Amino acid sequence: MNIKLRKWQEKALHKSMDWLVTNRVDKHFLINAAPGSGKTIAACSIAKTLIDIGEIERVIVIAPRSEVVNQWAQDFTLVTGRHAAKVTPSDNDVGAMGVDICATWHSIQGLFCELQTICQTNKTLVICDEHHHAAVEAAWGDGADGAFKDASFVLVLTGTPVRSDGGHSIWLAYDDAGAISHPEEGTYTLTYGEAVELGYCRPVTFHRHEGKFTVELEGGESVHISGENKAIIPNNLNRIKGLDKALDFYRLAQTPQFEKDRITPLLDGYQATMIQSGIEKLDEMRCRMPDAGGLVIAPNIEMAEYMASLIEKIEGEKPMIVHSQMNNASSRIKAFRETDKRWLVSVAMVSEGVDIRRLRVLLYLPNAMTELSFRQAIGRVVRSAGKNDDTRAYVVMPAFEMFEEYARRVEDEMTPSMRGGTIDIRSKKCGLCGHECSISARECSNCGNVFPTPTERLKPCSSCEAMNPMAAKECHICGVSFEQKFIITLKEALRNGAIVRGMDINEKELRDAEEIAPLVRKRILCSGDDRLIEIIKILPPESWCRLRAVFEDTDQVSDDTPRSF
Repeated sequence: MNIKLRKWQEKALHKSMDWLVTNRVDKHFLINAAPGSGKTIAACSIAKTLIDIGEIERVIVIAPRSEVVNQWAQDFTLVTGRHAAKVTPSDNDVGAMGVDICATWHSIQGLFCELQTICQTNKTLVICDEHHHAAVEAAWGDGADGAFKDASFVLVLTGTPVRSDGGHSIWLAYDDAGAISHPEEGTYTLTYGEAVELGYCRPVTFHRHEGKFTVELEGGESVHISGENKAIIPNNLNRIKGLDKALDFYRLAQTPQFEKDRITPLLDGYQATMIQSGIEKLDEMRCRMPDAGGLVIAPNIEMAEYMASLIEKIEGEKPMIVHSQMNNASSRIKAFRETDKRWLVSVAMVSEGVDIRRLRVLLYLPNAMTELSFRQAIGRVVRSAGKNDDTRAYVVMPAFEMFEEYARRVEDEMTPSMRGGTIDIRSKKCGLCGHECSISARECSNCGNVFPTPTERLKPCSSCEAMNPMAAKECHICGVSFEQKFIITLKEALRNGAIVRGMDINEKELRDAEEIAPLVRKRILCSGDDRLIEIIKILPPESWCRLRAVFEDTDQVSDDTPRSF
């Protein structure tokens, strides 16, 4: 099937042929293009050209995770007309399959011999997606370097070329400042700003979500914290270990707030107001893109479930939730992509490589705080849905200095006309026929399609009791400020995980550890083993759940090792 390529993809194709085939300077060609700009189709087109001219016989695609591998396999078949088998370390006959294959970075070590043999016995093109995973002198990097040493050609793809740890990736040269210095002739670069200007990506607007926290301490004292003001801890409380970290603004932004029953999510807490801002933006986007969706990136499973509960409580619709402990996470992501469901809540699983073109709003509250992960997350909501797509992408994030700096760098890549601001939505587009209708229309004047009616969400003014939109910053009647101030007890602040002897332990690990601690202590004391008893005196009980996970996950544990304490 002939795919009409974007102009940048055509240029990348021609440049790669000059570098790899005509001049044969080096077998590595780098495509550094913004997330969402179309690297997958560009790479598949290069693969098809190399196949058609007889330069390669086999193709190996390496991608970050299984969901992305599935997308690669589909696009590869669409562009090349060849089947690409999705393989795992348990597939020991991949070399004998005689077909092109797709696998995850994690699979390389388990498939090392098979992949190496394919490259040695066939003219092979290797496509490495999200290449920052292949660090020098690290397991995945060393595995890829050895397995693909004899490949005929290697396509290196990245949208975020700088690793979060500042390290280097294999096959690429770096300058003294840590920037990639692969030869210009062997590189095609498309910045996010260029992708927006060309219409391949949508412009993004960042919303700094303010919040002032008051943490109630002992003896009636309190500490006030915001994104601009750090906590000043009274001298008499300096004895509490880890208190300075617990009173960090971003950590408080990740602290779930409940009603007095400690079960019901608080509807006027920080996360709830963050969600309400996202809902307002999503309602706006649905006037132009009727199936527009929102993505929540949460720091851990507990917070993901908390955010999902809040969304359901505010909107009345249960969002889709995905995390690593779900066996069917990939199926749930696919189901969300193919429906018009409003919200998807994730813990990192949808932050890299996953293509859901209808996502337009991002609520960003992650655990990872690197620029690489920030840009990858933005890439989920800026993908264009076609030439008639006139939407913007919105990112709602805590008013946190580090995120603001990342956002400024992204905005600096866009032209001034594309930065900030909003689209003046004066009409709505029918999701069935595409007809432009009045913003107040209840149904399409062309086909009669009934438009969904957004749920009206109002809040009363504490001063005059007038009802106002949930996102209003001040009362439209009396003008009183709705500035949000969030009160958290010291116990709640410290309960957002723990800092124990230098270890950051999240809330779920902490609670699970508290649950198993009595049994662990009892069994060890009953064992009479003095060495074990000494160990539990040194190792804090808060870490015991993490220790159990280490035993369960490691390949070194024998079959008869107890799996529970």
